[in-house]
Amino acid sequence: MAGSSASFADRYASVAAAISALMYPHAEVVLHDLATGRIAGIWNAWSGRKVGGASLLDDDTAAFDSGETVLGPYEKFGEDGRRIKSVTAVLPGTRGRAAGLLCVNLDVSRLDEAMRVLAAFVAPRTERPAVLFAQDWREQINLALHDWLRQRGVALAALTRADRVALVAALDAQGLFATRHAAQHLAGLIGASRASVYNYLADARRQR
Repeated sequence: MAGSSASFADRYASVAAAISALMYPHAEVVLHDLATGRIAGIWNAWSGRKVGGASLLDDDTAAFDSGETVLGPYEKFGEDGRRIKSVTAVLPGTRGRAAGLLCVNLDVSRLDEAMRVLAAFVAPRTERPAVLFAQDWREQINLALHDWLRQRGVALAALTRADRVALVAALDAQGLFATRHAAQHLAGLIGASRASVYNYLADARRQR
């Protein structure tokens, strides 16, 4: 911190410093003193603002007295165009009045870039070539299983017995149990025994 404006900053300095230390160098932490309308403290400053500078808040600070105690997260943009995710905590003073604001400004521009790079790596460029998968029954079962889970919005670990019977019924309808080792392969995928898969299959066929 480059300085402070009196006891207000001293009261909250350790909290602001801890947040800054945890999120360094990606977050700027700013303390605004509502009594003076000035920045009382700033950590990891990369916005160009300084201690003692004007907070540039609305003159009617009474809006902070009885409103929300946490504002955001909300989006801002830096002078260089970087995207910033911010959150503001209203700091209590005396007699129900707000004493100041603690703002955390997180630079997410690097995360945006990382997400673009990762998306470029994981996104498929074309449809799966049918000629490569027509005889690959293992891959067909893998794909059918995860398509089934995705369509129903359920996790593999959360499947009930009824879900497993329904899953096996769907795979059976696609002819995926025509291969000798299909039951063993599916058993390994869903964490069941081969005997259990055969039981699910028998139940599914009886119900059908």
